Amino acid sequence: MSSTAFKFGSFDWVCERASLVVCPMLGTANGIEPTCYARNVQLGSQVFFQPATCFIHIAALGMTAIMLFHVRSKYTAVGRKEIVLFFYFYMIVELLALFLDSTVIPTDSVVYPWFTAVYAGLLGALYWCILINGFVGFQLYEDGTPMSLWSLRLSCLVVWAVCFFVSIATFKSFASFSNTKPTGLFITYLVFPCAVAVIYIASQLLLVVRTLDDRWVIGDILFGVGFYVVGCLLLLAFSTKICDAVSHYIDGVFFFQLCMLFTVMMIYKYWDSITKEDLEFSVGSKIAVWEVKDPLLAGGSMAEAYEDDTQSAYRGAGGSLVGGYGGGNYYGQGAGGGGGYAGQGGNGNGFAKSQSYDQFGGGQYGAHY
Repeated sequence: MSSTAFKFGSFDWVCERASLVVCPMLGTANGIEPTCYARNVQLGSQVFFQPATCFIHIAALGMTAIMLFHVRSKYTAVGRKEIVLFFYFYMIVELLALFLDSTVIPTDSVVYPWFTAVYAGLLGALYWCILINGFVGFQLYEDGTPMSLWSLRLSCLVVWAVCFFVSIATFKSFASFSNTKPTGLFITYLVFPCAVAVIYIASQLLLVVRTLDDRWVIGDILFGVGFYVVGCLLLLAFSTKICDAVSHYIDGVFFFQLCMLFTVMMIYKYWDSITKEDLEFSVGSKIAVWEVKDPLLAGGSMAEAYEDDTQSAYRGAGGSLVGGYGGGNYYGQGAGGGGGYAGQGGNGNGFAKSQSYDQFGGGQYGAHY
């Protein structure tokens, strides 16, 4: 184990313990070499470094695609479009890390510093994106609106541009930056992500305690914090011991990337737990089957529509009584008056005359009939 002491603004202590993608661009012309790192494998003419870590990157790409599918299917969830951007950033970061960790892009290539600078910029934008997503739950502004989305995108672009410039300026040693004194890169690459992680965790704990009734989601946060802290410790404190113990097959970078994948999965689990989809306005992937209850809207004739109407007063059943008579007596069943209704001595206008008509002198009203 090297005896180099930790110093703020210096990567010597960090790079001697962890094989980071920025380390070959810092310090001397050959970069800062780690004390112990995972062995490489050769497939044909191509030599791959960190083969176990590459499998983690590939698994992370697959898991992120699955999480994206589930997030995009929750059409009415709060902050859906904002969290989707975070997972897109994570996919791009993992894809670049796959090429950089495996040295598919060789460290002595002229494009390696540029790809590494892009990677460092995207890493800063990734942390900034999850930080802004953390404030979406407070409903300080309407989520999913153009203002919300474009403010997130533009701010992430600004953070990426700053981190990218600091990285490439440090690698190339211009604009008052130097690869031997990478203080700016130390802040953007190490300090900034840690500060963002602390703020995000504190804000989400505050959100759960103050606004949510369900306290079980705190478990998702604690699991995510645990994976993140364990990953950092395995990378910086135990990487060399792990590498020596397993004969250089894996090192701390493998466990760090694995823990970061678990952390992102817990972020998804936490977001899924605190967002409820409004099923009334959701649009699922399955086509709803609607059953028509109104017979007038269904197919068939009017006779079929009234097939079961056996209690209608007009059709001769009991029905309600009108003046002491059922519908059949009121309208009659035989041939009747000239109005088309069968009557009991109809008056020719289609109305039946009841027995009480003559009893109460209904004849004087005959003119009205």
